[in-house]
Formats: sequence, C-alpha cells, structure tokens
Amino acid sequence: MRRLLILLATLALVLIMPAAGALSALALPTPTGPEGLSGGVLPVPGTLVTAFRPPPEPWLPGHRGVDLLAPAGTPVLAAATGTVTYAGMIAGRGVVVVTHGALRSTYEPVQASVRVGQQVGAGEAIGVLQTGHAGCVDSCLHWGLRRGEDYLDPMLLPVTGTGAVVRLVGEAEVDAARREAAARALAEVLEAAALAAGTASTDGPDPGGSSGSRGIGGAWLAPVRGPLTSPFGMRVHPVTGVYKLHDGVDYGAACGTPIRAPLAGTVTEVTYHPAYGWRARVDHGTVGGSRLVTSFNHAQGYSVRSGQQVVRGQVLGTVGSTGWSTGCHLHLMAWRDGGLVDPSRLG
Repeated sequence: MRRLLILLATLALVLIMPAAGALSALALPTPTGPEGLSGGVLPVPGTLVTAFRPPPEPWLPGHRGVDLLAPAGTPVLAAATGTVTYAGMIAGRGVVVVTHGALRSTYEPVQASVRVGQQVGAGEAIGVLQTGHAGCVDSCLHWGLRRGEDYLDPMLLPVTGTGAVVRLVGEAEVDAARREAAARALAEVLEAAALAAGTASTDGPDPGGSSGSRGIGGAWLAPVRGPLTSPFGMRVHPVTGVYKLHDGVDYGAACGTPIRAPLAGTVTEVTYHPAYGWRARVDHGTVGGSRLVTSFNHAQGYSVRSGQQVVRGQVLGTVGSTGWSTGCHLHLMAWRDGGLVDPSRLG
C-alpha cells in the first residue's frame, strides 16, 4: 500500500509538471466571470509581468491593472466586444477605453487606430503599443478593467471558445497553478493514505454535516484556511466609509484559495452582485432545529451551479476580490430561519 501511494504521488507530480515549449498563456476553467462580456482575448500576446494588486484603501497606491510585456509596435486588441468611448492622450500617454455594458477596459500606452463611438469585436485591433509605461523596463501594455469607480482584475475576463468559459493567465500564473495542482494532488494522495489508516482528515469532502446543535461544533468546517480578519457587527465600511452592520465575517486568504462547503446542502444561487461580487448561496436544510443558509462572497468564480447538491468539504469556488472589496478575502454570511446570524458562532 505504501509503495502504491508513493507511486501515485510521483505520477501526480509528473503529470502536472510544465511541458517543454509550453504556451505563454493557459486557459484555466472557471464557470463565471464579470457580466456583460460574451468572450474575450488577451490584448497582446505577452507575459504577465505585474499582476493586479488593488490598494487596501482607494486613496492608497497600488497596481490597479496588469502589465503585459510586448515589443513596441505590437498590435493591441480589444479584449472583448464593445464600443470605444475614449481614444486620445492622458498625461502624455495614448489611452483607449472600450465599454462593455457595465464594464470598461482600458489600454495604455497605445497609439489609437479607432475612434470614439466605433464598435469593436473581441480580438479586433484598436491601436499599436508604444513605449513609456513607467512600470516596465521594456515596453509593456497596462491593461485595466473597471466597473464604475471600482477596479477589477482584467485577468478574470471570461473567454468563450467551445462553450466553456475560461480565464486567461500568464506564464507566472501557469507555474503557480501547476504548483498548486501538485500540492493538491499530493494532499489527495496523503488523504487516501490517512483514510486507509483510519485517520482521515476532516478537511476533505464529507457527506455528513447536516445535523448538529446551534453551535454546530465538530460538524462545521471552516470554508477557507485563513484568519478571521473582520468579525460580525457594526463597523465603518472600508469602501463606502459608512458606519453600518458588517453582515458576516471575513476570512483573510489569498486569491485562488479554494472555498469549501462547511456542511452538506444545495446550491440555490450563483450570481454576480455589485457589492458582494461573485457569490454563491447554499441551503443546508434543518441544522440544530432551524433552517441554515450560508453565502460566500467576493469570489473569483464558482465551479458549482444553482440546484447542485454539495457535500461537506466540497470545493465551491475560489477566493477573490470582486464587488466592493479592497483585497483578496472571503466574506461569509449565514441565516437561521431567514434571520442574519454571526457565522463565527456556527463552529
């Protein structure tokens, strides 16, 4: 048994190592993305050199888009179908803005080849890349994505090819994804070893978890591994500045961290909310004598759909920073018999 598990772990690691001549971008499945976009492409075929790093407060410095390395003169493509709403100079740099319904994508420094009001398709040239972006030693494109005054990660742009929605990522994220996949594969092998020994971890999927007391205790599984960074209760909202109820608890976790179902249940909603970002809601049925519903907010995306049955520990999606969010985290909400409760008291 030990030899078999070691062999399986080695095989899992080998299968996900980068192949020679790997492409500079990889499509990773993700079922949902920002609304209003029917498909898209990377605006230049370059490597991601600076990722999206929103500031903790709107007035503080941060990186409110992504930088893609490409030679000057490279054609810059519209990331998605839309209407050109700006094409000109801002602070000495050429800027093009394309509006896609509620969202707008920005490109700089670009010498525009389009005019305001022009309709463009995904992958259609809107100009050529120029030098002069302060964040790059060589020429690179600064690509942004906004909803109103909120900055979003443009690498979350959904792309439709053969009916599935995918997310385009650069080489650095490809390597990170492979490392994470290797870690997950190894964890699954070790989980199997623990199960064979009768000492399985409680962190994996479990069809149980549908009963318990008001303090669910051992049945409840924390949806992410991370510290509780903001409790349930009154506070000043970090985005709006309004003193109001913080209607859940926040877990600090890196973007891309798996979000797991704390109990078995049925997914009743997967949708985008302007404030909560990508959210999923799960009805756990009667727990401790009352109906329990949980909601998971600000995610990058979800791998489950409305109406799907999930088991305790099943991955629902991944942590993100969508909606009114100042950084990567999970905002967890809970209701008992329709009334908001403090999720931290469920464990």
